[in-house]
Amino acid sequence: MRTLEEVQATLEIAKLKEEDLQKTIHCLSFGESVSSADYCLMELDDVLCKHIEAGQSLVIRGDKDEHAVLCSGDKTFDLKIADTSNLLLFVPGCRTPEQLNNSQDISHVVHAQIWGFCNSYWELRKQRPKLKKLKKLLMENPYEGPAIGGQEENMENRYTMQDLLERVQASEKEIKNHLETIHACQIDGHWRVLDFDYEMKLLGHVTQLVDSESWSFSRVPLQTSLDELSPLEPKEMIEHCLNCYGKRYTENDVVFYALHEDKVCRAMALLLLQNAVKFNLREFQEVWQQSVPEGMNTRLEQLKSVALLDRTSQPQTICLLRVEDLPEDTLERFNHLFTLREKWTEDDITPYIQDLCGEKQTAGALLTKHARSSMQNGIKVFNSRRPVAP
Repeated sequence: MRTLEEVQATLEIAKLKEEDLQKTIHCLSFGESVSSADYCLMELDDVLCKHIEAGQSLVIRGDKDEHAVLCSGDKTFDLKIADTSNLLLFVPGCRTPEQLNNSQDISHVVHAQIWGFCNSYWELRKQRPKLKKLKKLLMENPYEGPAIGGQEENMENRYTMQDLLERVQASEKEIKNHLETIHACQIDGHWRVLDFDYEMKLLGHVTQLVDSESWSFSRVPLQTSLDELSPLEPKEMIEHCLNCYGKRYTENDVVFYALHEDKVCRAMALLLLQNAVKFNLREFQEVWQQSVPEGMNTRLEQLKSVALLDRTSQPQTICLLRVEDLPEDTLERFNHLFTLREKWTEDDITPYIQDLCGEKQTAGALLTKHARSSMQNGIKVFNSRRPVAP
């Protein structure tokens, strides 16, 4: 243990003036069995610090073949190791100058023991949640409706919320939001995504009822719908369908749904496009308009990120291309898009890269980084900056 006199002698040799330093002098010594592998440091911003101080938790998620991510209750962060040239020491009980009483006139020595050391720390960077795996897991056993004729339902590959939290690299809030986006529902405590044909069957029952009763699609009564359709499908499924494709509201204690025009029209378009490689655009638009409830208007803008138009072909065509089916990785996404089409207009490609944009990043900035622009027939088009892998 160093004495004050020894410290002062060291300062003199180092040509440091004692009056230029804090009055409290820490003398550090290594404890027994100190190792750099005993501790890991993580750098947190103010928001995450308050999250921890409030008693909340941070969770590291990822399967063995995945790069680990860290999740709070509503955000996902990439974990990167940052090296530092300065040795970082762990000293329990060590206090900063702001925490010390340095009003004393006389210097004094405080002895502190080093419990560990490190020359790197975990750095957090907010990233997009990896949600593609969520639907992939749920599609292992999609819900096709109630079992018929005493058949037993497949009980395998069914997931609770806890199962999904352990498998999917995203925060709980992000997972719940995506479950809503993909129209998943909870059945017997497990989250299930509906088989596409079954979901369209439910929507067809609802839209046919709206047409047969001559209701306005913005005023669909819940109870009457349940009473009329319950002989065909479970009431819970009918209500789930209305929640997916409409907005619930109450008027004079009666519950109604206003069907969302864009969502219903998009679903009907997907139903038409799913079995065709390409569709004549003009013929498709005619059939599409006939398939939606009376009063609804179909528009090509409703199909952004789910269908791709080819206006250069004769006749013009449309085909199914859903952004959810594309790779999650940015480079892989661009490579796939440029494999499908060598040159893209900004309007055509933006719906397929918008979800890749980080905070305060635009699709234009992403295109500048990953694509090269040129003019073609007076229109700006984008092609790949690098050779496209087949």
